[in-house]
Amino acid sequence: MRRIVFSLVAVLAVAGCTRGEGFLSGVASSVVGVAHAANKPGLWSERPKGNLPPGFVPPTSLAPLVKELKPAVVNISTTQVVRRRASVRGDPNDPFNQFFSQFFDVPQEQAMHSLGSGFIINSKGLVVTNNHVIDGATEIRVKVADGREFAAEVLGKDPKVDLALLKLQGNVKDLPIVYLGDSDKTDVGDWVIAIGNPFGLDHTVSHGIVSAKERIIGAGPYDDFIQTDAPINPGNSGGPLFNTEGEVVGVNTAILSPGGHGSVGIGFAVPVNMLKAELPQLESTGHVVRGWLGVSSQDLTPELARSLKLEQAKGAVVNDVFPESPADKGGLRPGDVVTGLNGHHVDNFFELLRAVAGAMPGTDAQVAVMRDGKPLSLSVHIAEKPEDQQITRALVQGDRLGLRVEPVSAELARRIGVKEGRGVAVTDVKEDSPAYAAGLRPGDVILEVNRRPVEDVQKYAHAVASVRQGELVLLRVQRQGTTLYIAVRAV
Repeated sequence: MRRIVFSLVAVLAVAGCTRGEGFLSGVASSVVGVAHAANKPGLWSERPKGNLPPGFVPPTSLAPLVKELKPAVVNISTTQVVRRRASVRGDPNDPFNQFFSQFFDVPQEQAMHSLGSGFIINSKGLVVTNNHVIDGATEIRVKVADGREFAAEVLGKDPKVDLALLKLQGNVKDLPIVYLGDSDKTDVGDWVIAIGNPFGLDHTVSHGIVSAKERIIGAGPYDDFIQTDAPINPGNSGGPLFNTEGEVVGVNTAILSPGGHGSVGIGFAVPVNMLKAELPQLESTGHVVRGWLGVSSQDLTPELARSLKLEQAKGAVVNDVFPESPADKGGLRPGDVVTGLNGHHVDNFFELLRAVAGAMPGTDAQVAVMRDGKPLSLSVHIAEKPEDQQITRALVQGDRLGLRVEPVSAELARRIGVKEGRGVAVTDVKEDSPAYAAGLRPGDVILEVNRRPVEDVQKYAHAVASVRQGELVLLRVQRQGTTLYIAVRAV
């Protein structure tokens, strides 16, 4: 289970997980991930309307429902071989040992084990879990509630939304399955049930309510979490979050623990509709293709609405249009306010991300915009999202702080006394930007964004892209041999 820990210093920070679009709908489509796709026959099951378990009534006890659900929830154990270097024994500061360690250090392999949860979605043995549960694993074992244990292979994964699809090996007859529900119909206040393997304790059941929806916690550029107060802990990762009709509405993924390890925290689950949108591609190609519009955008504030001659502050303001992008070819301009896409209302930039995600690459999308106070409809041919490395330069151009950054070269690292590959170097600061007002200058090296290390330009860009308008961004900066914190308010 990925854990998010708040500290007093990190109050300004975007809440994050142990590893790290945002405002750029052109960079990545959305938390929904991909276009809504029709279910391939047999890939997953949905309960026929009215076909509830025999004798089902609103429960005074959850025991009958839990009894039905538990068999399809699985325990996932993984092994990962980590290579280390074994040094000669003794005092590492002893010059004698330091001399001989140059010649006698040898590679050493160490097996690392971890546990997680998952659930079976069809009779062919397909299992859903989190990507971070199986990432880097050299061996994956899946244990079913009836005692059977299977080897599993990774059929597909999407690290950016932390989902993975496994295929059980061997005799997979008579497997129990879960039903996938509709997370869009899940409301704040609905009862939910989490089943998983916290701390390795098989099939632990907890319950609570949906506390919030569409939560952004800084886990990545596609955050759209269901928040729940149902207790979940390390080991619940990848397990299902059920509604009271026994349908999966989310995949338990992250925890926010204000007091650190061992304290009661808040759980976050990937909405099941995001999973359903990705399953066909995960099963057939092993990865997810996302659409690309090619703009950077921000929320429309009341002040911006008045300056743009709009009656209400609903929509996403286009800050920049990437050259030769679908938006550029379709006629979008900086200053346009996107209010809809393919008939779906867009009230803010995150809704624009989701709408773009629902448009399959290669198809035409109708974009509703307001330009100079007048409505306009543009036809844009959605393209496939380029690799992050290909658009990183454009991504940085559109950051909300007013900075241009580059990787820390070996020469620069030696000159300023940082490790190569650690942080990003500031090469330009716009004079009218929040960064300039806060004191950032060319030559500074940004080591962290909101208490999370940034090792390269891509991670810096994603961290900044996840910051919402008006939020304070806490930067840890190295300048002329000293390190300092600088808070910048994003615009």
